[in-house]
Amino acid sequence: MRALLPAWHAGHVPSTTARERARVALTTEITELARAQLATVGAAGLSLRAIARELGMASSALYRYFPSRDDLLTRLIIEGYDALGAAAEDADDPSAPPAERWLTVCRSVRAWARAHPAEYALLYGSPVPGYEAPRDTVPAATRVGAVLGRVLGDAARAGLLPDAGRPSRGTITPEVAEVLGGEHPALDDHVRARGLLVWSALFGVVSFELFGHFTGSVADADAFFDDAVRDLAGLLGL
Repeated sequence: MRALLPAWHAGHVPSTTARERARVALTTEITELARAQLATVGAAGLSLRAIARELGMASSALYRYFPSRDDLLTRLIIEGYDALGAAAEDADDPSAPPAERWLTVCRSVRAWARAHPAEYALLYGSPVPGYEAPRDTVPAATRVGAVLGRVLGDAARAGLLPDAGRPSRGTITPEVAEVLGGEHPALDDHVRARGLLVWSALFGVVSFELFGHFTGSVADADAFFDDAVRDLAGLLGL
């Protein structure tokens, strides 16, 4: 007689325990309260003790979930980058022309920033005193750049970018080159450098708008933004 196998041998995924579910729920509540703090006191004023008081628990108990303020900041930063990256990824339609894809993705970045100004400020605003973001934040931080790089790479592979025809200057690291389109004769160091320029310029335009630096200078913010990102796309030959 064949021995009966435990359920997990048949591809069964063990259910989480009540304690694990409670931990996930409380961790989620902590991060939601922390986001609310971002909107009122900013990242520099983020306080685990204040969150503990709001939850009605001892601060020492909260430290079992986030050992320090920096751990909580890192969690908020990664989740913020992931949410922004997901918005850009969802907006991209690979069947559309590259210039249209570019504009749509850039619009999605701006829309997310306008809908989540406190979280955007955490990601692209003033550095938080005493905090240094760990390498763990890098993969999430590059998600928008990867979408823009995919548009650029697809345009190159479709023959829509001219061959660069110039030697590489070695100004861009291999890691960034991989994000910005991968390998193709039309994607040399010069093109990737412009790709990094327009990637950063996109967030410069969004930041100027969100932090009020266009006040008194721009009459139609929507039209200005569209023209700006189209000009940035033109630098890449899209």
